[in-house]
Amino acid sequence: MNGGMIVGLFLVLLTMGVPIAISMGLPAALYLLVQNIPISVMIQRMVSSLNSFPLLAVPLFILAAGLMNNSGITSRLFEFAKLLVGRMKGGLAQVNIVASLIFAGISGAALADVGGLGNIEIEAMTKQKYPKDVSAAITAASAVIGPIFPPSIPLIIYGAAAETSSMRLLMAGVFPALVIAALLMVQVGIFAHKRHYPKGIEGKFQKGEVATIIRRGIPAMLMPVILIGGMLSGYFSPTEVAAITVAYAIVLSLIYRELNLSQFLKVCRETLRSTATVLFIVSSAAIFAWTLTVEQLPQQASSLMLSITENPILLLLMANAILLVAGMFLETTAALMVLTPILLPSLIAAGVDPVHFGVVMVFNLMIGMITPPVGMSIFMLSPIVGLPVGKLFKSTAPYLITLLISLMILTYVPQISLWLPNLLFNT
Repeated sequence: MNGGMIVGLFLVLLTMGVPIAISMGLPAALYLLVQNIPISVMIQRMVSSLNSFPLLAVPLFILAAGLMNNSGITSRLFEFAKLLVGRMKGGLAQVNIVASLIFAGISGAALADVGGLGNIEIEAMTKQKYPKDVSAAITAASAVIGPIFPPSIPLIIYGAAAETSSMRLLMAGVFPALVIAALLMVQVGIFAHKRHYPKGIEGKFQKGEVATIIRRGIPAMLMPVILIGGMLSGYFSPTEVAAITVAYAIVLSLIYRELNLSQFLKVCRETLRSTATVLFIVSSAAIFAWTLTVEQLPQQASSLMLSITENPILLLLMANAILLVAGMFLETTAALMVLTPILLPSLIAAGVDPVHFGVVMVFNLMIGMITPPVGMSIFMLSPIVGLPVGKLFKSTAPYLITLLISLMILTYVPQISLWLPNLLFNT
């Protein structure tokens, strides 16, 4: 049983609808049996892949996002973003993007953004007569920013797979996220004038209303400031920042008094469920990737890519094409764990910085969350707006163009990703 057979069986199981963790774990188990390798090796590899301090940040950020969604923090963030850009033409569409950027500095996950802010954003936009498909499309496109801006669960997982500094990766996401947000805001501004979107805020605020919004929003706004400031200062690792974020979210939920005990227990159960799913995929991907490594598939893939070209520009283009297709079908965590050891060696050999490629890789896979046939953000938004996924994919298509332009910029201007981590870590 060789590497090609392992990958082939994985693809067959995947197309049959078998859960992705099983689709990876079963071929690996069969490989061990055929090669007469003790099954205890599989267990040891799966367990050791989770024995990682950086991965501890994953359940903590999932918990933090759940606490924010149930304690009134997200609604306050939305109101604060509305105060910042709500008076612009198409103000609520712009608020959608700004709120996603702010929320990204807390949750680190696209689906947390969709689940936390999606209802609030779409409800507000519907009240201003935005078509529901337009509201959902902007929400889905802006949620792509979440896993780029720190903290980022996918970047942490990539760091574990690539054995690269999670701190450098998280800092590398700051400016790319700002670039993506800026380009989306430009596009929304153009659409707002062409399609006559209304302003987000009509008339003047009532006396004391601005002060009330700021007073209510400042504690929530301090969360990403504390989080990113802690990492920038070097006082906290990403995992420690995640723990502080959870503690701060609990404190805010007590202050806002919008989270009761039953809701807290529900959030904890959902966190356990989500964490188990993510880490099961990570452990299955680890043994799957190990079997491919034993069969030297990563080395073969690297040699094949380098035999085609050693030009880093062309290699990055090839990697982007592979990742865009993979993102349409594979769950993000699985794609990161499987494809990182396959694609990264040839790129490093060609002189591509692994931190830069990490940002490019994660952004590629996030674009996959709004593309058919398995665009998870679109499937999550469909019941919220009550529209079929086909219509939402069609409405999201114009924003894909902007996201792909952003991808090309980030791919071929590596300093956007590398300037800040190089500055902070003196390299």
